[in-house]
Amino acid sequence: MRCRGARTSACFTRRSAIFSQPVTQEDAWAALRRDVPDLDGRIAANQLEILPGYSWYLKGGEVDSKTITSGWHEKLQFALDKGFDGLRISGNAFWMENNLWKEFCEYEHELDEMMQDRPMLVLCTYALGASRAVDLLDVARAHQFTVARRRGQWEFLETPELKQAKREIKNLSDALFVLSRPFPGHELLTARERIVLAHIVRGASSKEAARSLDVSPRTIEFHRANIMQKLGAKNAVDLVHIVVGTSERKQASD
Repeated sequence: MRCRGARTSACFTRRSAIFSQPVTQEDAWAALRRDVPDLDGRIAANQLEILPGYSWYLKGGEVDSKTITSGWHEKLQFALDKGFDGLRISGNAFWMENNLWKEFCEYEHELDEMMQDRPMLVLCTYALGASRAVDLLDVARAHQFTVARRRGQWEFLETPELKQAKREIKNLSDALFVLSRPFPGHELLTARERIVLAHIVRGASSKEAARSLDVSPRTIEFHRANIMQKLGAKNAVDLVHIVVGTSERKQASD
């Protein structure tokens, strides 16, 4: 979540919490009154609310993902209209029954897509003891980050997609570090050409670079040709040698 303004050092956000058995709304309010200063003032200022899980998720006795995500969109818009920087949500899925798991997973994926580029943070809580092994995989795939507490220890769960994304980020970071050091002809390249060159150095194909930069492969090929001409490279291997080789020699001399 990105904060705007400078009211405090932290985000000025509205909180929405959803509880279901075994945690009751009364339990939640009691815990908040014990730990949160000036709770009544925060409630009056619309800073937080508690919603019952069954009526929020199971309107009409079924999981309707479009209705639920629309509800969150309305909550977010209400928070923004009230001058908050965004919306923080915490909800448990203790009410979940196995016959509704498929529909709830579809809702989780829709919520993740709906949150893109929106000032929202969502914490989803599941009962580990009541979850099957396949449920853990579904949860990990539907969320950007997943942690589980097992035998008193917190463990971070990574999906293959997340591991691949982290590898790509590292590769691109390494390439950008190389490009941050001078190499013959670096001053001739435009900012866009340097970004494309970073993808070339990390070994991305034209299609992969195009998908990452949201342009066509033909545009990448156009930039690649200009880069090679400016740097006097005969081919992609020669291009990488010019950039990486110069950087390695510079590091050795340092």
